[in-house]
Order: sequence, then structure tokens, then C-alpha cells
Amino acid sequence: MTSYQTAAARPPSGRWLQLLIGIVCMVMIANLQYGWTLFVGPIGQKHGWDRASIQVAFTIFVLTETWLVPIEGWFVDRYGPKIVVVIGGVLVGISWMLNAYVGSLAMLYVSAAIGGIGAGAVYGTCVGNALKWFPDRRGLAAGLTAAGFGAGSALTIIPIQAMIRSSGYEATFFWFGLGQGLVVFVLGWLLRAPLTGEVPASTHVQQSARSYTPVEMLRTPIFWVMYLMFVLVGAGGLMATAQLAPIANDFKVAGVPVTLIGITLPALTFALSIDRVLNGITRPFFGWVSDHIGRENTMFIAFSLEAVGIWALSTMGHDPVMFVLLSGLVFFAWGEIYSLFPSTCTDVYGTKYATTNAGLLYTAKGTASLLVPLGNVLMAATGGWHAVFVIAAIMNAVAAVMALAVLRPLRAAERRTRAALAAE
Repeated sequence: MTSYQTAAARPPSGRWLQLLIGIVCMVMIANLQYGWTLFVGPIGQKHGWDRASIQVAFTIFVLTETWLVPIEGWFVDRYGPKIVVVIGGVLVGISWMLNAYVGSLAMLYVSAAIGGIGAGAVYGTCVGNALKWFPDRRGLAAGLTAAGFGAGSALTIIPIQAMIRSSGYEATFFWFGLGQGLVVFVLGWLLRAPLTGEVPASTHVQQSARSYTPVEMLRTPIFWVMYLMFVLVGAGGLMATAQLAPIANDFKVAGVPVTLIGITLPALTFALSIDRVLNGITRPFFGWVSDHIGRENTMFIAFSLEAVGIWALSTMGHDPVMFVLLSGLVFFAWGEIYSLFPSTCTDVYGTKYATTNAGLLYTAKGTASLLVPLGNVLMAATGGWHAVFVIAAIMNAVAAVMALAVLRPLRAAERRTRAALAAE
């Protein structure tokens, strides 16, 4: 039985509870990606593994977290969100608890794959559910849900660092993994998809009058343009996420005290905390903006800002204060892709297969992650991070131009075609 059956109307206010549950679930899986950088050094020190080999685990995590989302999305669209999130919570907990006992790179990679599958199940389901519940505020709802993932680790950066120092990274993996997985497992039982006629229609952003199947979507050029743009923007942000601690160490600013807004912390700790907050704020902010000025206009503004931020970080990031501020700018201008792209995808291709379709587009994050290890290779070849930053800035600038010069005309042509077919 699908979740798109007709039933008696229920109070629409219940959708805010569904949104809140999705946000909390996203917070619980955030550390799997954004807390990873804190464990790279301790793992290498204990086992003697080089940084590039350890970061393969991060790539595996991102690949399994993204490329399997369409399959998980199909189950969600077919059977509802509950069971997928519950299973995801179990896998998330198992992954980090296994990390506490890894004795080989192979085991580390297996654990990363398990965590990626679990995190992808939770992420794809919660975003898809938000897209279905809020067609009238799709950018904002997707942004708030994605913000849980982007900013969810902000409050745990300092506790994780402290626990690693006091109890070791193994105990930190075990107890945080157990707690995070348990919360997702419990809350997953409360999720459900909206029934037909239960949610209002959008009055601001043009949306498809029909739902495209995943196969139909893959046959359209709009999807592949968005996919390329997603990869271009996603690669730079993922590189910063995975390599921020090594970059801070190479810039020799990681342990330098920085005082901002009356708070004094080591530069890396300050940057990680601010980055998580801004990476979360940007998702609902730019989602809300896109609900009012359009998706493509918002993409152009955000991607251009990201290009400037990455370039500035490469040239001024050796100053501890500028490192904190500019890394925050980079994350602020990057995180919005996780609200803008799924919102645009559902605007174009409808809600019936929204979780699967948005999941297919989300695999672009996995494709982008393949470029993360290349950052280490390029850094080693050139002796610094400057070339890596310049390439990432150019990629974002190209995506910004594509938003107005390619994506917008394609969407306009698609609307004209649909209107002509409807008239006939």
C-alpha cells in the first residue's frame, strides 16, 4: 500500500511535527560526516596509516550515503518513511560502534560503508518527506531539514574533542554511535508521508502539474544540468569538510587562539563550530530566499559567493582570524545546495516520486566525493593548497553562470512545452 492514498483530511498543523522529527533525525547523523575530521589524526597516530588511506573511508562513506539513496527512496515512495529511517538508525549506530574496534583499513572501510548506507537512508527519507509535506514552502522546509545535517554537529564538536583527549577516539566512537543511533531508531517510528489533499499548493514558485517517474526524469536535459552543477559546487565543500583540520595544521593556525564576539578558542575549534552553525543556517535561509526570488537567481548568488570565499581562504587563510571567518563564509555559501537542488528537482518533476527523484540527484554528492582524495594528491604535487582552492573556486563560478545561462532557459522551455501539450 502506498503512502499516496486518499483519506479523511487531517490537521495540516501535523506537518510541522513531521518536519521537527526529520530535523532531529538529521542532527543525529550529522557527526558521521562533519565530525569525521576530528578522528583522522588520532586514527593515524594509533595505527600509523597515512592520511590519504584514512580519507578513503570518508569517500566510501559519502559514496554509499549518496549513491544508494535512490534505492532507499524507492522504498520510501512505495512503503512510507518509517521503516527506512528505523533501519537507518540501526546502521548508523553499528557503524560508529564498529569504528571503536577497527584494527585494519579494510575494517575501517566496511564500517564507513555501513554508516553511509544508514545515513543515506535517514537523509534521503527526511528530505523527501519535507518536500512532500511543504509544497508551499518547499525551499524553507528542505533547508530546515538539511540544516539539521549541516549544523547538527555544532554542539558536539567540543564534547567530541574533549572525549577524544580524555578517553580516546575509540570510546568516543562507541558512545556517540550508540546514542545517535538510538535516537534515530526511536523517532523513526513516528514518521509518515502526507495523504492526498492533505497539504496546500504553492502560490509563489512554478511547479510541475504532473509527477515524472525516475526514468522519465533521467531522459530530460534539466536533470543532467542540475547534476553537473551539483558536482561542481559539492566538490569544494566536501574537500573543506574532510580536510579542514589538515588544512589548518598545514597553514599552522590550528592551535592559535582566536577571539571573536567575546569567545576565545583555538582557530580550528572555532572554525569547526562556526562552520557547522553557518552551514546549517544557510540551508533554510537560501531555501526561503529561493521561495521568493526563484531557484536559479538564488543559485547564482550563492555559488558566486562560494567562489569568492574559497579563493579568499586560499590567499588569506594563513591568518588565524581570517581562517575562521573565511572558512565560515565557505560553508555558508556551500550548504544551500542541499535545499536548492532537491527543491528545484521536486518543482520540475512533481511530488509522487519526490524521494526517489531527489535521491537520484543527490548521488551527485557521491560523484563529487571522488574528487576529495585528488585534493590530497594535488596538494602533495604542488606543495600547498593554493591550486586546490583555485580549481574549486573556478568550479563554483562555472556553476553560478550555468544557473542563469543554462538551467533557467531549459526550465522555461520545459514549461512552454508542457503548456503547449496541455493546450492541444
